[in-house]
Amino acid sequence: MALPFFYSNDITAGQNTILLNEETSKHIVQVLRMQNGEQLQLTDGKGNLFTTEIINNNKRSCEVAVLTTDHRPQITRKISIAISLVKNASRFEWFLEKATEIGVTEIIPLICTRTEKQHFRYDRMKTIIVSAMLQSQQVWLPVLHEPVKFANEQIVKFANEQKFIAHCENEKKTPLGHLQTSKFANMLICIGPEGDFTKEEIELSLKNDFIPVSLGNTRLRTETAGIVAATLLAQL
Repeated sequence: MALPFFYSNDITAGQNTILLNEETSKHIVQVLRMQNGEQLQLTDGKGNLFTTEIINNNKRSCEVAVLTTDHRPQITRKISIAISLVKNASRFEWFLEKATEIGVTEIIPLICTRTEKQHFRYDRMKTIIVSAMLQSQQVWLPVLHEPVKFANEQIVKFANEQKFIAHCENEKKTPLGHLQTSKFANMLICIGPEGDFTKEEIELSLKNDFIPVSLGNTRLRTETAGIVAATLLAQL
């Protein structure tokens, strides 16, 4: 049976013992009713997996001793999804969960000209990707950025070797799944809001070496397009 798996962002290399925060401690002690001497696994979201043993099952500050440490290298290339916020926050949360499960490296919420909702609860969104990382048994936590504006060219500052934009204009576009890319090339794709990118935003992206791509023959919701893009890029 697999050991219970938790996340802690407060682990220093070489630690012999780790003191867990109150939320994690309560789950271990009150929900799972784990006792001293039982084992669990921790990750710092940076590729490290720690097998530990409970030495003080305090419900406010559970303490564990590190038995073994295993480092798992990250995938050879970075997959970044820059995606517009959407009106329905639960749909964006669904995207975050599924993109994390797929193995996206970086998520950049976008504020575009036609983005209808700009409120972003960072702490809640971070909690969702942490839960998705643990559920999918991963040890690398995607980098989640605060929202950035597309119009002032912030998005072009992200250093990616290959940059794509998925839009709905009737222009020549390459199907994303048909592209030939290097297995070592970092990739960034931009996904627009419900009303799509404006012509000015598309022109800005093309001037900055973005490749226009299509995600299929049907018009997709923003969050669906994000998942399709993440899946296709993971398979290239």
